[in-house]
Amino acid sequence: MRKVKALVLSGYGINCEGEMAHGALLGGAEVTTVHAKAWLLGKINLLDYQFLLFPGGFSFGDELGAGKAFANRISFSGLKDELLAFIEKGGCILGVCNGFQILVKLGILPGMGSAALIKNEKGRFESRWVHQNVPPSKSIFTQGLTELYLPIRHGEGNFVARNHKLLQKNGQIALQYTENPNGSILSISGVSDPTGRVLGMMPHPEAALFFTQRPEWIREKEKMKRSNLPLPKEGPGLALFKNAINYLGQL
Repeated sequence: MRKVKALVLSGYGINCEGEMAHGALLGGAEVTTVHAKAWLLGKINLLDYQFLLFPGGFSFGDELGAGKAFANRISFSGLKDELLAFIEKGGCILGVCNGFQILVKLGILPGMGSAALIKNEKGRFESRWVHQNVPPSKSIFTQGLTELYLPIRHGEGNFVARNHKLLQKNGQIALQYTENPNGSILSISGVSDPTGRVLGMMPHPEAALFFTQRPEWIREKEKMKRSNLPLPKEGPGLALFKNAINYLGQL
């Protein structure tokens, strides 16, 4: 099994790069974190890596809309073609929250027709832990999973798509809220591209790498103690990193 090289972008208002890098590291990858400016200036070659991570945050202060300015910088730097070549070569991409918004604005996700992440239906910022179903899909990130419990924190997470029925038919809906917090069509919280190797999601797996990050972990600890069960170490989010890195390591 080869050592997977992961590249985590930082800077310009991204604020979850540390957690994303740690998730990739725990998943078994060799991790490099760089300021996105280095990539935009052509100092980084994506094809030297197999796993690219767009963390969450508020890139460029969400000017023009969440993820729009960053997506424009990528497009105007001529790097969208490099992203497409990275995917064509077999690379995996994970975009979380603002990273998801960037990939949608670029048209990388869902990869067909038009889609957008617009303001939450209730017009307010949502910050809480949410349950999600994991339907059968093409996504290599979610294989073997049936449900996830992860935190969200966003104001523009309402996923809309003209061809949402086609996404469903093609197996590109990777995650769905059990109780929709933002109005997303079909309760979608994550989608993949047609290859299954690019995943965008609003919930934050990097904020749920350890069991002790769960908000009710102390209560759960007592239940397990009384049932003589061992306390889990891993949180639900780590599985997504492991799945991608294991997949890439076997290529």
